[in-house]
Amino acid sequence: MTRLSFEFFPPKNAEQRAVLDASLAALKPLNPEYVSCTFGAGGSTLDHTLDTVLRLKREHGMDAAPHLSCMGGEESSIRSLLDQYQQAGISRIVALRGDIPSGMAEVGGSFRYANELVGWIKRNYGAQFHIEVAAYPEFHPQAVSAQDDLKNFVRKVQAGADGAITQYFFNADAFFGFLEEVRRLGVGIPVVPGIMPISNFSQLKRFSEMCGAEIPRWLDRRMSAFADDAESIKSLGADVVAAMCQRLIDGGVQSLHFYTLNRAKATLRVLERL
Repeated sequence: MTRLSFEFFPPKNAEQRAVLDASLAALKPLNPEYVSCTFGAGGSTLDHTLDTVLRLKREHGMDAAPHLSCMGGEESSIRSLLDQYQQAGISRIVALRGDIPSGMAEVGGSFRYANELVGWIKRNYGAQFHIEVAAYPEFHPQAVSAQDDLKNFVRKVQAGADGAITQYFFNADAFFGFLEEVRRLGVGIPVVPGIMPISNFSQLKRFSEMCGAEIPRWLDRRMSAFADDAESIKSLGADVVAAMCQRLIDGGVQSLHFYTLNRAKATLRVLERL
């Protein structure tokens, strides 16, 4: 049976909390292994992340994994946050470098890269946290080269990462090729595919341009032909993503991590087809 996990972002007001609660109610029967919770660029919204993670665990009974960014974070503040998570019974962390806020060249802090943050957590907390890191099958958009990006990933694993979640993709071969490369480099930790259900295609294109995820030309052309036919876009999107998920599962993948954008319907459409 394929294990599932879901990513959410922290709501900032009552309306957004209601949307998230409705999505949780729809997805909870699928018995996710855990759910993760993001933060804003430069480590912003961390207070919202903490509040949301505690609600996910205490009110919804879910194993929640907060994202933790080293962008702008001082060692003392990160230690305080991890201590709060530990006291709340949170045992899984997604450790990331994080995005630099728009308009800024860089953000200060005690750590510059995710491998430094991972190593520091391991040295100070041992095995108390299961640490997930990011992986990029189509390579990070800021990477100097594909090989340099692979080396960056290996450094995170050598620093103590317990698992990895990939950026989303729409080409299963990209994932299998990446996995083959990192296994050849000695990486043995689980690498879980990140899955982005398709609902709003124009929004997805904007996301993909920023994060470096490639949308196949044929898919772009077919979606563009639907123009404003939202239902056809959603239906084709679910078919395409479900077919890719099935290929991943047939290729030996045992876990899938869905980027829900706090909405359940697009994810459910994919899973129904599986």
